Amino acid sequence: MANGKVVTYLRVSTARQGMSGLGLEAQRAAVQAHLRGSEGKIVAELVEVESGKRNDRPQLMRALKLCRLHGATLLIAKLDRLSRNVAFLSNLMESGVGFTAADMPEADKTHLQMMMVFAEHEARAISARTKAALQAAKARGTVLGGCRVTAERFADIGAEGRAASAEARATKARGRAQDRLEAIEDVKANGAVSLRQIAAELNARGVPTPSQFGSWSAAQVSRVLQYA
Repeated sequence: MANGKVVTYLRVSTARQGMSGLGLEAQRAAVQAHLRGSEGKIVAELVEVESGKRNDRPQLMRALKLCRLHGATLLIAKLDRLSRNVAFLSNLMESGVGFTAADMPEADKTHLQMMMVFAEHEARAISARTKAALQAAKARGTVLGGCRVTAERFADIGAEGRAASAEARATKARGRAQDRLEAIEDVKANGAVSLRQIAAELNARGVPTPSQFGSWSAAQVSRVLQYA
């Protein structure tokens, strides 16, 4: 919590739990206990209502977006309930957002990586069982498909990899810009007209720039608006 700001992320498994608040109050209490005595300030609270079978985490994505926008830390009420979910862990690791867990305050990126290893263990076990089944089918005479990688194809794969890397960087830049578009639109709705006026108001509100360094300028606002 470098600047004291936190975005809290709570999770319940069913819609019934979400509507009744069952489990949420305990998680909120854990969050408050974790923040007690610190200068942490809650920017927003996001509640995810999902089942263990789903891999999409829309509220987690929103929470990470808010963390990037405000330079806040993601405060998770119960990391232990999510430690086996590959989608959650990979999204958290790839986000670049700092996090703290109320139930596991000692957890860091190393812990997260270890959790990923265990979460992926079952996936690898399933893959191994699939390969064994294919080998058994081949032994019985079943013809399995396949293809050879030629030199030309190898070069294509390299080009595809470079293109994918460039696209990943571009996607990350678009994400940083999208995180700030809402703030810019709000500034415009409140009367700012010129790029310079928008930049001044963003600086006054303390909205971080896409790089998280320096102050907003008219040129930076213009670049972000290109993603609108």
